[in-house]
Amino acid sequence: MLAQNSRWEYDDLPFWGGEVDCCINAWTVANGLWLGADIAGIVDWFVEHRLPDGGWNCEWVEGSKRSSVHSTLNSLKGLLAYEVATDGTDATRAARRSGEEYLLQRNLIRRLSTGELVGPWVDHFGYPMRWVCNALNAAEYFRQASLLDGSLPDPRMAEAIELIRAARQPDGTWLQAGRDPGRVWFEFDAPAGEPSKWLTLFGIRVLDWWDAAQS
Repeated sequence: MLAQNSRWEYDDLPFWGGEVDCCINAWTVANGLWLGADIAGIVDWFVEHRLPDGGWNCEWVEGSKRSSVHSTLNSLKGLLAYEVATDGTDATRAARRSGEEYLLQRNLIRRLSTGELVGPWVDHFGYPMRWVCNALNAAEYFRQASLLDGSLPDPRMAEAIELIRAARQPDGTWLQAGRDPGRVWFEFDAPAGEPSKWLTLFGIRVLDWWDAAQS
């Protein structure tokens, strides 16, 4: 039904063909895998649109030549979902590795040029996470990737992990910082300032994964 009845606002492109936004295309890949749609063309798009520094940027269509931590993380999520479902290809695996290195070179949360934090959102943990590359969102991606690859956590994640640990409350939970703005059909997590079951799940999994590798 989506193939016949849904098209993107951008240039009226067919739904399962994707569009020009990395984050949109990444979620379309994941949804397509779940629904059994043919998303091979979108996966190839990610390989073709990787930027010279190893990552992706949704603003490439406006001429950007430098990757974004947000766009790169979401692109990686789409590629990882594809590999989990299909084993991927040499090209998709190479693209995923380069995107991961882009984030790791920046310790997930810092600018490579200045060493400053990429933004105030790096320790702002809200659910749903949507497009934002914060410490918890990025660390959860790397946890999932390590399970697929059979690899240990990269030590360059240490600072991001400590931000996650610092946000844990005395009762073991993580608080909802507040979701990103945008229209939703219904709310499905705790209000801002209240313990979040989803964030707590992600936080516990990430810390358990990290700490087990350090022991």
